[in-house]
Amino acid sequence: MMEQENETTKQDAAELIQQEQFDALGPILALLHPADIADLIETAPEPLRPAIFGLLDDECKADVLSELDDSVEETLLDALSPQTISEIAEEMAPDDAADMLGEMDEARSESILNLMDAEDSEDVRELLSHDEDTAGGLMTTDFVSMPSHKTAAEALEYIGSLELEEPLHIVYVTDADGKLEGYVQLWKVLNAANRKKTLAELEETDLFFARTDTDQEEVARMMSKYNMSSFPVLDAENRLVGRVTIDDVVDVLQEEASEDIFKLAGSSDDELEYSSPFQASKARLPWLLITLGTGLVTSMILKAFMHSIDVLEVIALSFFVPIVMAMGGNTGIQSSTLIVRGLALGSFNGRKLTRVLIREMVTGMMMGSICAVAIGLWAQFIIGATTTRPPVFMGFAVGLALFCAMMFAATFGASVPLLLNRWKLDPAVASGPFVTASNDIIALLIYYGIVMLLITTPAA
Repeated sequence: MMEQENETTKQDAAELIQQEQFDALGPILALLHPADIADLIETAPEPLRPAIFGLLDDECKADVLSELDDSVEETLLDALSPQTISEIAEEMAPDDAADMLGEMDEARSESILNLMDAEDSEDVRELLSHDEDTAGGLMTTDFVSMPSHKTAAEALEYIGSLELEEPLHIVYVTDADGKLEGYVQLWKVLNAANRKKTLAELEETDLFFARTDTDQEEVARMMSKYNMSSFPVLDAENRLVGRVTIDDVVDVLQEEASEDIFKLAGSSDDELEYSSPFQASKARLPWLLITLGTGLVTSMILKAFMHSIDVLEVIALSFFVPIVMAMGGNTGIQSSTLIVRGLALGSFNGRKLTRVLIREMVTGMMMGSICAVAIGLWAQFIIGATTTRPPVFMGFAVGLALFCAMMFAATFGASVPLLLNRWKLDPAVASGPFVTASNDIIALLIYYGIVMLLITTPAA
């Protein structure tokens, strides 16, 4: 269906939903992709969602559930009986069924598994035994493996007899114990000239694979690096137990990117599913309290310096406090964001980390020099003759303080994510409120510290 036709069909379906004409809606939904049906269900009034979902057959229900937001999926499943859910789960790819059942309480999940076909149930149980954020929790058991002595013609015949729920691009070659030896790309099997050749003759042995306990981010990184649409997963004995497909990796990348973006803002991606202001406040408040604490500390610093220098000089210097804190905070965020993204992509390792850290320090010095000159000249003009110190002297003090604050912020912003990564903590925590709050305090200390060193000598 052309995109314009598809949009027209979706609009027709949306109008029928508004008018609650469900008899006419069923045939329209049959023309749409499951992802589009999921969009319609999510945008429909909540009381109408079960009726819309009920118009679909089990196969379509399985596909639509895989596309729905977790909160909408949970609401729909709550209204269904275990028998109905088991029938839908049997139509799903094993990994999608495991994702769905993994969100339920253990008793209900177990009752549904007991109602499913024995073979399907066994596959799903295997996936549920792994942590959801690992390759074992991400993989599907829906794969094709054959011994190396089989011919391409025999492989084609075998593939044709299977009912696969996931797209097939690769035939894995295994030994008698199920250990992975190599793989054959499907196009080689389909090539008429290769029909009589054995898989041993066609296989490639440059193997990249994940273990069942490999973190899902690492799986996504490897698949992206090696441009693979399907990634084998091995157990501790090197036996092939599943594969991770590209659609699941796209989901992981979206999930991790969303998680990092929320951490930049001091929140959580769980907030997308919150409906009450109380839950939203609970998610955001901890970081805001840290920011508030930063403000309290900076007010104490300002008060401490008030008793150390002339009142007129305190007032003049206070003109530039927001600039110094903002420039330090922004510089730190730029550096930390760069490092966090580089770590996520696997771009930094070994000696390169040291080079990146030095580069950020030098970058901070260069940017600080330019900004210091600009603010120094502006400080001379703004302060003028309002203090006992010469304007040039005051401008130099402000400029030097900004230079040091920015150089420190760039180095600090780059260092914290690297340290957290070394300590096996999420580097994304270093961005956003944490780096900003830390830089605010330290920038203010640097600012007034340098100013104190320069102007505590008696005026000429």
